[in-house]
Amino acid sequence: MEIEPIVSKDLLTQLQALCIPIKKEQDLWPLHERIGQAKIVLLGEASHGTSEYYQWRTAITRRLVEEKKFSLIAVEGDWPDCFIVNQYVKGRLDPSQSARRVLSNFRRWPTWMWANEEMIDLVEWLKHYNDQQPERSKVGFYGLDVYSLWESLSILTQQLKKYDPESLEMVEQVFHCFNRYQGNSHEYARATYFQEVTCEKHVHGLLEHLKTRKMIFDRHAEAHLQAEQNARVLKNAEAYYRSMVRGGPMSWNIRDFHMMETLDELMKHHEHHGNVAKGIVWEHNTHIGDARFTDMLESGEMNVGQLVRERYGEENVVLIGFSGYQGSVIASRRWDAPMQVMPCPQGREGSWEEVLHRVSPDNKLLIFAPYFASDEMLEERGHRAIGVVYHPEGEHRGNYVPTILPRRYDALIYLDQTHALRPLHLKPLHGGDMAETYPSAM
Repeated sequence: MEIEPIVSKDLLTQLQALCIPIKKEQDLWPLHERIGQAKIVLLGEASHGTSEYYQWRTAITRRLVEEKKFSLIAVEGDWPDCFIVNQYVKGRLDPSQSARRVLSNFRRWPTWMWANEEMIDLVEWLKHYNDQQPERSKVGFYGLDVYSLWESLSILTQQLKKYDPESLEMVEQVFHCFNRYQGNSHEYARATYFQEVTCEKHVHGLLEHLKTRKMIFDRHAEAHLQAEQNARVLKNAEAYYRSMVRGGPMSWNIRDFHMMETLDELMKHHEHHGNVAKGIVWEHNTHIGDARFTDMLESGEMNVGQLVRERYGEENVVLIGFSGYQGSVIASRRWDAPMQVMPCPQGREGSWEEVLHRVSPDNKLLIFAPYFASDEMLEERGHRAIGVVYHPEGEHRGNYVPTILPRRYDALIYLDQTHALRPLHLKPLHGGDMAETYPSAM
């Protein structure tokens, strides 16, 4: 375990001066003042399975949409599944649909990230909000991630059959190239490690071709956006899986560059009638906190937070991290394993979590000055990061990212006690509580 820097009284005093107590949504007004006229607001999370992170992000998102007219929400989810949510919130699905039914379509592990009770609140609110807006002002909901190679290929094939049969031959070439691996991305990755034959040329050609076909899709709402983005997923997922077997930072960087590229395209898509597009991003802290102020810098990894700041300018971007001291969380013990409720132990001694708990055991908001911070504030300390795979008993030996907190984020929401979110794909066993659950569908 790494030894954290000494915690002085001066540091605790400095942090105390920054802390703004938060108990309800209205207490976030200083954060909204800090956001000001920013074009992109990134909302993090310290785990993928904590209820309060979703609740507070929903509260911030509602206010940004209602008061500052943000035009899109982009999340760390697969494009095909999230696009169904987009269609729902824009009133394009059968009226018998509901947020619960739409979110239950998330079947790729880890399903709980988006198929959960907390997301129902956001999606139903967004549907109600959009129902009162003209078509050009409806807020979109989109997925930024790169994992959906096979799903994107299937949907794109169906779409071209319907709208653009002349382009079908190109997507069928991509299908035949990947089909020999029988839907297994890791098999494709391993195969490319031992031989030079890849599908790279096919997926690049398909995306470039579809960029020229916009007029074919124009009369169908966002059809070209859907087609082109599924093709972009194919291009970048092919590179991502191919890079995985070679190790190093490349696969991480390909994934976050894909997310950045997707966000750029969504911002362009929502620029209309002289209006400036404004985007809200929901992702893990490891994606939205500027990588240059963590140990990711030394390993050659970049992330969305860094790229957004560099591309749009720090004055147009606000990065908001989240942190929790102790509680419970939904996670799995290994990749593709059943989800379960796990304890989230107290923050490691000397970590940012433990230091902020020492300041006061209250929920709080910290807004960092863009330039001034003391030497102690600029010291690296561990900042907890729980992924979809988690081992609470070994938590103090890992799960902490060395972080210069006032530079990694523009603001931080600290929550002292947190609880596991409530997945839709869980059923209680023998009338038990959430601690005794299993996935009904994965």
